[in-house]
Amino acid sequence: MSIVKVIEVIATSKKGWDEAAQKAVKDASKSVKNIKHLYVESMTAVVDGDEIKEYRLNAKISFVVK
Repeated sequence: MSIVKVIEVIATSKKGWDEAAQKAVKDASKSVKNIKHLYVESMTAVVDGDEIKEYRLNAKISFVVK
């Protein structure tokens, strides 16, 4: 039996949601080991005029605790 913990993270990017998701995992991996899943709960963007200025996502990261 494995024990899995879940943390909630918020990540941003100037380029897109894909990059924001990558940043979420990369930043979380600095303090959390054995990351197994990323579940994106919501995606939003900051818009100025007709341009997206920042992509944001709320996600849950699950990891196995040893």
